[in-house]
Amino acid sequence: MGARFWVLAAIAFLLAVGATVGIVFMRAQTAAEPEHWRAEWPRTDFARHAIDYADVIAGGPRRDAIRPIDRPRFVGAFEAADIPPEEPVVALDIEGDSRAYPLRILIWHEVVNDVVAGMPVVVTYSPLCDSAVVYGRGLEGRTLEFGTTGKLRHSNSLLYDRETESWWQQFTGQAVVGALTGQRLAPLPARLESLGDFQRRAPRGRVMVPTEPGSRPYGETPYVGYESAPKPFLFQGAPPADMDLMERVVAVGDQAWTLDLVRGKGLIEAGDLTIRWRPGRASALGPRRIAAGEDIGSVTVQRRDGDRLRDVAHVNPFAFAFRAFTPNGAIHGVDGTVRW
Repeated sequence: MGARFWVLAAIAFLLAVGATVGIVFMRAQTAAEPEHWRAEWPRTDFARHAIDYADVIAGGPRRDAIRPIDRPRFVGAFEAADIPPEEPVVALDIEGDSRAYPLRILIWHEVVNDVVAGMPVVVTYSPLCDSAVVYGRGLEGRTLEFGTTGKLRHSNSLLYDRETESWWQQFTGQAVVGALTGQRLAPLPARLESLGDFQRRAPRGRVMVPTEPGSRPYGETPYVGYESAPKPFLFQGAPPADMDLMERVVAVGDQAWTLDLVRGKGLIEAGDLTIRWRPGRASALGPRRIAAGEDIGSVTVQRRDGDRLRDVAHVNPFAFAFRAFTPNGAIHGVDGTVRW
């Protein structure tokens, strides 16, 4: 794959954000210092930060060039006729209000600010980590709205809130730069499953559809072949050499299980957690047409609550992302191996 992949990946990323020809993302700014960002971020308190600024990749798309969705539009679960049933969706259910956010849309926008059953939420997706996480937008009596900074840390998207222009790590939900540094958003239980599974599970649910249908080639991925890359795109640092960086895992807190392990067993019981795998969900990071992606299946993570099983907040990222943000976590692999 080599250099050709990285050139194509850079071009794909530029196409994803609608960047102009004059912007060359591969020329990412290496002098990652606040002085270079103040003109774009005059309200951000760069004196407060919980990260090393050297880990931030700047350059390329500016803030909100990857445009968030603030007023999502929905149709009935079976009215999204142009979405094949095997395509992946982020499924959220709050007090009987069931909604599906297709990755065919999230892969181009990365952030959806929504209100579900009266609760302000933000649905996020960072394609380079393949991490989809939903958070509550409420924080200490205020409601935040989120956008994209256009910057990365450990190949993971840095978001920002419009109220204080603090920067937030998508993977962890932690504010890492600005006035709210150290604050954390509450992750919400959500499923990454196929549209078909969502329709069967929540036939009265709703599916998000594009607000501007012709603005992006929805149904196609701008990250063609990324899941087969030898290493993460634009990753800085030296991750452990004894692991497949692009292996997918199922992570709950500081514990993770490889997708190969979960898929091979079908059912894993770890303490009070029940982890199940079923086929039918296509990857969004393989062939150009998302529906043609490899069947990597869906994972359900639940915890027993009395006589019921309740969904647990989790994430299904590449292994490098789990290791980067959970350095002391354990990855359980096939044959009982555990990597720390």
